[in-house]
Amino acid sequence: MIETLKTACLEVRKCVKDLVGTPEGNTKMGPGAGGDISRKIDLVAEKKVIDIINQSGINPTIIGEECGTIKGNDTGYIIMDAIDGTTNITRAIPFNCCSLAYATNSTLSSVVDAAVIDIARGDLYYASKGKGAFLNGNKITVRKQENLKEEEIIAGINISGVSQDLLHSIGPIITKLNHIRIFGANALELCFLARGFLDIFMDFRDKIRPTDMAAAILIAREAGGLVLDKTGNTLDSKISFGNRFSFIALSDMKIFDLLGLQSNSN
Repeated sequence: MIETLKTACLEVRKCVKDLVGTPEGNTKMGPGAGGDISRKIDLVAEKKVIDIINQSGINPTIIGEECGTIKGNDTGYIIMDAIDGTTNITRAIPFNCCSLAYATNSTLSSVVDAAVIDIARGDLYYASKGKGAFLNGNKITVRKQENLKEEEIIAGINISGVSQDLLHSIGPIITKLNHIRIFGANALELCFLARGFLDIFMDFRDKIRPTDMAAAILIAREAGGLVLDKTGNTLDSKISFGNRFSFIALSDMKIFDLLGLQSNSN
């Protein structure tokens, strides 16, 4: 299965390259199953994934941002966000990805294979449960540092469209951070945590869908990271379009305590 996911990621990158940053790729095609407006580049990418899965000889249920749920005859689920970072890719901002996961049941905790490709750079991240996380064939781990200081933390935090009330409640966390990055594609940002570029990545908006993060969560965890809900418990969710959640992904639990996350993120 992991080889099928990796192949699909690579093929998506090939098939969308001529649509990146073009008016054609940005053509609005109506709302997708996830509720957002689908662009032509989203649909082209998603069709390529579905074609690769169909050609592989397996027939799992496919859950996609645009196509919704396509019931299969086999057990298991393919969870895909064929283009994560659609706004970026339609503007040719080089931070976007294709995110694919395979789960044995309908929960995030049952994801056993995952692949994410950085469409702009061509970097391919992947993981299988219990086997570690890899980037272009090389094993990766989160960044660990014994005496990491608050002022040294490099953090990602998604505050797009955040309410004034939420911004106020997470203000004490933000003011502790000297190095904040916002790139615009959550799955790829989690992969940046997995390879040690970021120490923590957070999203408290209760907007993230399981399809957005299924693959990247496994990659981050297999790289030695933690992916928690906003109160510090291990994150899990049913794989459903109706489910939305917040999360905190980090390289070390000491960072959670250092930033006082439990007391400030509720």
